[in-house]
Amino acid sequence: MKLLRYGNAGHERPGILDSNGKVRELGSVVSDINGKTLSEESLKKIASLDINSLPLVNEPVRFGACVNNVGKFICIGLNYADHAAESGVAVPAEPVVFMKATSAITGPNDNIIKPRNSTKLDWEVELGIVIGKHASYVELDEAMDYIAGYCVINDVSERNFQLERPGGQWDKGKGCDSFGPIGPYLVTRDEIADPLNLNLWLKVNGKTFQNGSTDQMVFGPQFLVHYLSQFMSLQPGDVISTGTPPGVGLGQKPPIYLNEGDVVELGIEGMGVQKQVVVNAK
Repeated sequence: MKLLRYGNAGHERPGILDSNGKVRELGSVVSDINGKTLSEESLKKIASLDINSLPLVNEPVRFGACVNNVGKFICIGLNYADHAAESGVAVPAEPVVFMKATSAITGPNDNIIKPRNSTKLDWEVELGIVIGKHASYVELDEAMDYIAGYCVINDVSERNFQLERPGGQWDKGKGCDSFGPIGPYLVTRDEIADPLNLNLWLKVNGKTFQNGSTDQMVFGPQFLVHYLSQFMSLQPGDVISTGTPPGVGLGQKPPIYLNEGDVVELGIEGMGVQKQVVVNAK
């Protein structure tokens, strides 16, 4: 299933994509797409519906983030061997973990806001994991059972804030408003036969910069859920952004960064496409 949220920002309603790629209303079945509605029981209830008989959404649709009320937005750095190489660093022995502010979350086609004093605004297409049930000290062979589904994420980054400002905290360049477009769909786990065999790509102003595969991940979704649950409990609706393939702006020679008016398009095989325009902060 491809679950989604549609409507004006702050007033999104739950929806689902039908077999013809049309948006159907889901509000009579669940109140929202969030941790409370991502349980196995709830997903089975939705799967049992005749999706094509649900009310059709005819008006122009704005997609919101495909999951609401995210408790934790956890990110994994340097998780593709080829991206680590372009960044000039060694492949990590264990996952590099940092947090993105949940206030950074936006719809997949909302504007990217270039922060005040930003000089190195960058892009990163990433596979997102959405947690479906409470996870604590999860065994590796059981970890997939805790994943409700997957989605597209643009881990927008400000490299000057992230890497060059005093203090050494990545979070400063990762959590700005609009730095977490999520969606358009939450694709349930059963639809993704192998999350480590997916093409993911990103274009800026029509030029392809990232064109990779999740088969280059150092640590896959199963291991990441297991690993993270050793350090913190994961809650339904939590999101894990799993890292990016090579081709980010920082890795270009010379580096290329985003400016007002630039258009970013990105997607993952079977999970839909995002499109954002860069605007300056007011």
